[in-house]
Amino acid sequence: MVLAILLPILLVVGIWLGGHPEDLPGFARRSTFEKNHQTQVVDEALARISSDYYRPIGKSQLTNASISGAVASLSDRFSHYLTPKEFHAFNSPPSFTGIGVVVAPEHKGLLIARVFDSSPAKRAGLKAGEVIVSVNGHKLAGLSASASTALIKGPPGTEVVLGIERPAPASSSAHGAHPGVRAVQPAHGSTRIVKVTRATISEPVVASTIRTVHGVKIGVIALATFSPESHGEVATAVAKVLHEGARGIVFDLRANGGGLVEEARLIASLFIAHGTIVSTRGRTQPSETITATGDPLAPTIPMVVLVDHNTASSSEIVTAALQDHRRATVVGTHTFGKGVFQEEEPLSNGGALDITVGEYFTPNGRNLGGGGVKQGAGITPEVPLANNVVDTPQGLNAALNTLAAKIK
Repeated sequence: MVLAILLPILLVVGIWLGGHPEDLPGFARRSTFEKNHQTQVVDEALARISSDYYRPIGKSQLTNASISGAVASLSDRFSHYLTPKEFHAFNSPPSFTGIGVVVAPEHKGLLIARVFDSSPAKRAGLKAGEVIVSVNGHKLAGLSASASTALIKGPPGTEVVLGIERPAPASSSAHGAHPGVRAVQPAHGSTRIVKVTRATISEPVVASTIRTVHGVKIGVIALATFSPESHGEVATAVAKVLHEGARGIVFDLRANGGGLVEEARLIASLFIAHGTIVSTRGRTQPSETITATGDPLAPTIPMVVLVDHNTASSSEIVTAALQDHRRATVVGTHTFGKGVFQEEEPLSNGGALDITVGEYFTPNGRNLGGGGVKQGAGITPEVPLANNVVDTPQGLNAALNTLAAKIK
């Protein structure tokens, strides 16, 4: 009976307060009606633009623009709004049609910098350090790099005929080194014709090979991104080069912009037996210390990490962990200097916020970034290289020679 009497009274009071918010206590007005008012203002502005602007603007376009503007106001270059279309593309595995190599311009054509594992180029026997001098009978000398690579591309399943020039063996102090780690002298090399079948290739993750420097076998493992399950590919590559007799490993993280923090932890744990890999802090995110898994695959083999200015995020986490644990020597340039991490937060319209939610710190407590709003310090290599050298074959040569000196 009491409840039956109270319900109409509460309903009347609710209606009254809804029309007279000034009669609510101050905290209630602020927490309820003022929040609603701010939302109403945004909705009102979008409705006015939609109805009164001189040309029609779709409501979804206005919504996307308003969210993008809100995120842009953070002045954080790592925070973004992804429209539904962009978020779908973001979550789709990247792919391209080609043969699976990374190339650099060379006066006679294209210098092969990397050959990715399980690629058509790998199956065809192409090697880093060789030069592509012709494509389907067309000489590449004098063509731009973009024009040359365009000749190599084509529909998957079709063949491309490459003229490959193999440089003569090195005669420098790095005797026995693979030609891909020195200035190429193609005029003295031999040429062969290779047929390669183009394919649609998922983004290549790992490339591995063996180099011999001063009689020392060294494994070179290049990682393109910290994508899901990339730690398994790195582990396979490490096991492969160890089986082939490598006495040291150059871990090439040049141009690796990062990826998943958990992958960084698992990859660092291949080389670090125990201890902190990275710690994270955020405003709403709980502080966390992420440690090695305790089951390293190669805990003692001598290592060099090769980095450049585009080595960022998870790449910096792994590099800094190896540096702080005195597990590897870092060769290259200052790294990017990110120091913050993001989280994807899906929205009801199918889009998502990809916003900075915290900072990360190296095992020694260093933060490498500038909070997303300024340039961070990055990692300082023990063996510095010039910017115009680090991403050339001479950059890899410097890393190999540094490691060979450590092993001898």
